[in-house]
Amino acid sequence: MRKTLLALSLVAASAPALAADYSDDIHKNDYKFVQFNLMYALNEKPQAKSDSNSGHDYLEMEFGGRSGIFDLYGYVDVFNLTSNDNSNNDKGSDDSQKIFMKFAPRLSIDAMTGKDLSFGPVQELYVATLMEWDGGTKNNGAVNTQKIGLGSDVNVPWFGKMGLNLYATYDSNQKDWNGYQISTNWFKPFYTFSNDTFISYQGYIDYQFGMKDEYATSSNGGAMFNGIYWHSQHYAVGYGLKAYHNVHGIKDGAYGLDTNGFAHYFDVTYKF
Repeated sequence: MRKTLLALSLVAASAPALAADYSDDIHKNDYKFVQFNLMYALNEKPQAKSDSNSGHDYLEMEFGGRSGIFDLYGYVDVFNLTSNDNSNNDKGSDDSQKIFMKFAPRLSIDAMTGKDLSFGPVQELYVATLMEWDGGTKNNGAVNTQKIGLGSDVNVPWFGKMGLNLYATYDSNQKDWNGYQISTNWFKPFYTFSNDTFISYQGYIDYQFGMKDEYATSSNGGAMFNGIYWHSQHYAVGYGLKAYHNVHGIKDGAYGLDTNGFAHYFDVTYKF
């Protein structure tokens, strides 16, 4: 499933520029956000090989923030709002899901220990978790995973602050650990207008590896989202190009599915 990172504009604006420092006030970096994204996705993977130029609309509630030791990002997607019979997320289809949820709480190790653990480009360390669920069942290939690992915020030339997390994956459908995932995300404003609105390059990479043969047809796979967005205080409009390779560990062509290639995303956002 895809995810938007429009909310990183608020994260970037609120985040400290240097190493985290909680020696005087554990809540001094607190912030929160909620926004709604009205999306249209074209050729989202995986999709049936027979579904050429398939698309669907959906509404995404995106939220997150920081409170003391806790850093949170999450979203809930509700698919096919128009109940289009031709949508590849038609609620009447037996093999579709109407909803997808992702929650990614992180616990700051710096804040918990009261120590500055920064080194080199690493600004802050976290115990990182990630939970994904799409409301389907094991029999129709539903996503139901929990991930845990080490997270960080790193300072990268030009990009600035980026999240970088390494997880081990527990598959609740299989009741077993199944591989690892490395994830990174970025938000880079690169042109500001005279009215303080701006254009940003934003995106993420999720790459899975080490998946077991009995649970996946490919041991590795992932996706990269590249978005160009215009932002104002309360609105954003953007386009994203997402590249896929054996996404979700499904080898391209397995089960008659297309899991390689590109998808297009069109987005209008309102920020609360």
